[in-house]
Amino acid sequence: MTILDIIDKKQKKQVLTKEEINFWIDGVMNGDVKDYQTSALLMAIVINGMNDDEIFYLTDAMLKSGDVIDLSSIEGIKIDKHSTGGVGDKVTPILAPLLASFGLKVAKMSGRGLGHTGGTVDKFESIPGYKIELTRDEFIKQVNDIGLAVISQSGNLVPADKKLYALRDVTSTEDSIPLIASSIMSKKIASGADYIFIDVKVGNGALMKNLADARTLAHTMVKIGSRYNKKTVCILTNMDEPLGFAIGNALEIKEVMETLKGIGPADLLELIVEMGGLIVSSTLGLDLEEAKIQCFKKINNGEAYNKFQELVERQGGKLENLHISERVVSVRTPKAGFINHIDALGLGEIARQIGAGRYTKDDIINYSVGIVLTKKVGDYVEANEELAKFYLADKDVRLNDIWDCYTIEDEQMPKKQLIYEVIK
Repeated sequence: MTILDIIDKKQKKQVLTKEEINFWIDGVMNGDVKDYQTSALLMAIVINGMNDDEIFYLTDAMLKSGDVIDLSSIEGIKIDKHSTGGVGDKVTPILAPLLASFGLKVAKMSGRGLGHTGGTVDKFESIPGYKIELTRDEFIKQVNDIGLAVISQSGNLVPADKKLYALRDVTSTEDSIPLIASSIMSKKIASGADYIFIDVKVGNGALMKNLADARTLAHTMVKIGSRYNKKTVCILTNMDEPLGFAIGNALEIKEVMETLKGIGPADLLELIVEMGGLIVSSTLGLDLEEAKIQCFKKINNGEAYNKFQELVERQGGKLENLHISERVVSVRTPKAGFINHIDALGLGEIARQIGAGRYTKDDIINYSVGIVLTKKVGDYVEANEELAKFYLADKDVRLNDIWDCYTIEDEQMPKKQLIYEVIK
């Protein structure tokens, strides 16, 4: 068996065996398989796909390339919530403390942002003093003590995925459902939770641009989870416009705090209650509608916010020192009409340009900059009315680039639903 045989086989649309996939991933890890050979195989997979067995074998090989975390010493039901990424997606910092307020255990290892979507780790690092790295013992103790911890991913958690993703990022092989599913699920299984909940974003600002692909990805991940006896649930949600109002790390943490106090944006609060209700009903056996009511109660009575404060304080953060840029530019609409579309991808790229995101993994983020929308899809605006505020540092933005992100028309179009469906 050689890597050339494996590449040739996949180029001919043939099915790879478990042994062949293990041979490939082992070679990636020990250096026997060169980057250009892996790139060729990745492209063949993008073009010709993989069946369910191949995807499972790839997931398993990557899973076994590094550490598998044992959370058995954490008492109670362990939850892992993941998002495929979107613009203004600050669900985890809100949902994690909400779930912990029910007594569920949220042992969350998150990633940094790369590209137009923000990373949960970056958002928490915008809180001065927040310690994003804990030892394994500290992590386990904290989850047992207060019900949650949010840290950066272990350096040796699924290292094969890191190697493959670095190549996918520079060879235009990111857009492959088998590769996306195996990448996500290898990390989720390695993280050791009992229940895996995945928010699959769909639309302009997401990895999945249409519902058909999102459904296929969700079904694929649920099948992988079932082969590891892990309950896996996917919720398909709209990412055709930014979620909430804020885009940018410290600004998003501010919106997290507002939402946990019950005064956040309506779409964000709706998604939190829907996802929270789904998770609570699935794990604690409550009726779904009752679980949603309980989520509302824990937000309105302060329990969820208190748990967020406890998390931040336990990991050294000082919310009172959160810094947001004081250089604010108001951007106004050039004409009147209904906002029928907001380009989430376009605004995400603008946020990255002004310093809120990275172009390479070594770029330094300015946590204080970003965008706060004043208007959302469906709103009517008068000419010269404010569309958004831009919080800037040393970089400027072009008005035409911002206006290009908005579709303003005389007739109001029906607004797309926020939550499409649940797959489990």
